[in-house]
Amino acid sequence: MEYTSGAASWQKALRRLVAGLLPGRPRQRRPFWSVGVPLIALAAGLLFTTTATTAGGTALREDRRPQLTELIEDRRAQVAANEDRAAALRGELESRTAVLANSDGPIREQQQRADASRADAGFTALAGPGLTVELNDAPQLRNLPEGATNDDLVVHQGDVQAVVNALWAGGAEAMSIMNVRVLATSAVRCVGNTLLLHGRVYSPPFKIVAIGDPAALRQALAVSEGVRWFRDAVDNYQLGYSETPGTVTVPAFEDSTTLRSATVPAVPQ
Repeated sequence: MEYTSGAASWQKALRRLVAGLLPGRPRQRRPFWSVGVPLIALAAGLLFTTTATTAGGTALREDRRPQLTELIEDRRAQVAANEDRAAALRGELESRTAVLANSDGPIREQQQRADASRADAGFTALAGPGLTVELNDAPQLRNLPEGATNDDLVVHQGDVQAVVNALWAGGAEAMSIMNVRVLATSAVRCVGNTLLLHGRVYSPPFKIVAIGDPAALRQALAVSEGVRWFRDAVDNYQLGYSETPGTVTVPAFEDSTTLRSATVPAVPQ
């Protein structure tokens, strides 16, 4: 019995081996869905996990503009507080320097030298005849002119720079933008339709004030190519532009005067 059972087992094994070597009916494959469904379920699980982690417990489509507005206001408050503290420290420094100058001759001489240059450097407020220029975005139009985009309806960095350069060319003695004194180190930058000046952000309308001969300033604006382009946009897209002559006031520069880099201009031979 044992020999017969062993022979039968050996014969079955031999038949399986021969069947595997000889061509026969192809082996039936597993249907695709039996393999694809687990893979799809795994991918869906990874997607849900990633979404939940990214959302942090909140809806991804939740309107977070109120949070962003609150964050911007907090940062503005911090900047304002730091500016007030810096102004107080500058005042304290100037007060102590003035006291020391009463008993120290070299310090007194340097202080007098600095005071003589304060007006030219922009550290004193000035008033006099001048011109006020105001640039503003166009109103929201339901039907834009043919070929126009929303980008044509806002004041750009180049528009503000064109006005500023024209006023300097027209003989402006002092200038301010949004009631901030403009110096040789001032840089006008635009972020979207907002103006960035000395670390602060301003929204339109943008007001530029210059002290000088109003007639000469207006003539310089009239011949400026950049200003003329903006005036054409005023006619085509309803942008805002105005020039108002009269007695104006330009505030003193109150921000940091630290220079990051400087070069000595070459002396003409």
